[in-house]
Amino acid sequence: MKPAVTYELLHECKQTGARRGVIHTPHGDIQTPIFMPVGTQATVKSMTPEELKTEVNAQIILSNTYHLYLRPGSKIVREAGGLHKFMNWDRPILTDSGGFQVFSLGDLRTIHEEGVDFKSHLDGSKHFFSPESVMEIEEDLGADIIMAFDECCPYPSTYEYTKQSMERTTRWAKRCKEAHTTVDKQALFGIIQGGFYKDLREQSVKDLIDLDLPGYAIGGISVGEPKEKFLDILRYTTPLMPKDKPRYLMGVGTPDYLIEAAIAGIDMCDCVLPTRIARNGTAMTSHGKVVVRNATYERDWTPLDPECDCYTCKNYTRAYIRHLIKTNEILGVRLLSIHNLKFLTNLMEKVRIEIENDNLLTFKEEFYKKYGYEK
Repeated sequence: MKPAVTYELLHECKQTGARRGVIHTPHGDIQTPIFMPVGTQATVKSMTPEELKTEVNAQIILSNTYHLYLRPGSKIVREAGGLHKFMNWDRPILTDSGGFQVFSLGDLRTIHEEGVDFKSHLDGSKHFFSPESVMEIEEDLGADIIMAFDECCPYPSTYEYTKQSMERTTRWAKRCKEAHTTVDKQALFGIIQGGFYKDLREQSVKDLIDLDLPGYAIGGISVGEPKEKFLDILRYTTPLMPKDKPRYLMGVGTPDYLIEAAIAGIDMCDCVLPTRIARNGTAMTSHGKVVVRNATYERDWTPLDPECDCYTCKNYTRAYIRHLIKTNEILGVRLLSIHNLKFLTNLMEKVRIEIENDNLLTFKEEFYKKYGYEK
């Protein structure tokens, strides 16, 4: 049976080896490399689906299994006709497995071979996730791409702990595959673990490739480690991944990391960053970050980013947005969210064009200089 999601390679950048491709899904095609906005609780915070399409041009969004399991419950989403109908979104959706969220609970969770016992961060009620139960939840939610249940190592971790954790992730991926029934409608992606140990990353890739899943993700990096370590593992692991399947780097959303991911050969990235920093009054612009709540913008009648074509930049000034943020008006967060999401969408569109033109390295140097990153 043909998998629900397939990858088509269109071009490799001669400067870098970055990939320009298309991911075909039941709800439409995704041009890659792509940044995926995160809609944790079946909504990208403060955005309507129409705005995500017309103002942001989001091709795919990500939603969160852990949060939707707790509220409203996966059975309610199933009754609604799945996430697409529930939230009125007709483009592709990816759901993560809840592994990272459960890992983040710290003392509220206990990991063992069968799965994870955890207490809800909302009310302390007791719950249990296993590979089988997570597959059932993700099938209820009905996303196009579903992630295998994994164990995410904290940083730093010992070699022995990381090895055991990585091997368990592989066993759990196998159990996910065996429990997965909607193969024609949903593609199950495996998650490569192994912390910051190259031999463990290599082993993880090898073992997961043996399962012949339709796509693969790199998990467990961008978890607080220095940038050099992140880049080292990213550049080592990505070339080991299958060329004919989508490659997904989890939890990355700063412009420099997105460009580095594309250069390494990654197709998909996601992060809550653009909407989270919007709520703190921060904008990403072509000349670096702008903390719009600062007093310096009180009488600034210019747009957030003069080079941006988003709804916010075409219609509003920094002074007005600062006023909205300072007075806790909802519109301020909405306008910043539209801008930040569109900024990253535009960035990835430029990355795709530069890959086609075999010019990504030159683009990176120019972008870094302008944004204020050190080389």
